Amino acid sequence: MQPIPVLTIPQFGLEHQNSGFVSLKDIAERQNISKKYLEQIVSALNKTNILRTNRGFQGGYQLAKSPDKYTVGEILRLTEGSLSPVSCLEHNPIECERYEGCAILPVWQGLYRVINEYLDGITLQDILDQQRERYTYDYVI
Repeated sequence: MQPIPVLTIPQFGLEHQNSGFVSLKDIAERQNISKKYLEQIVSALNKTNILRTNRGFQGGYQLAKSPDKYTVGEILRLTEGSLSPVSCLEHNPIECERYEGCAILPVWQGLYRVINEYLDGITLQDILDQQRERYTYDYVI
């Protein structure tokens, strides 16, 4: 699976909170991704109750909680699995047979920590706010 376009997820939330549920077709068109790919993402997210669904004529999807309650790290772990730069860090305790003598392991552990701290420090609301700020000053005459 391709990396999830994280900007797709806010489409379920605050951007359209007053318009109810958003269809996959609308999200796919706005994000310029295939509906089939988006269905794979939604399938993974539905298993974790991140999204609320509504079937029928005005059906679609929306975030179950507000965008400030979800981090990019949380969503990437749900859709992509581990964010570990090397497979030996995917298990705790580390099960690698070379663990004791691995000179580079502290580097990978540091990178893993930085990745997690960074992505867990960004909420979907942060992405929406940045996007909104970017277009606030985008004037066309």
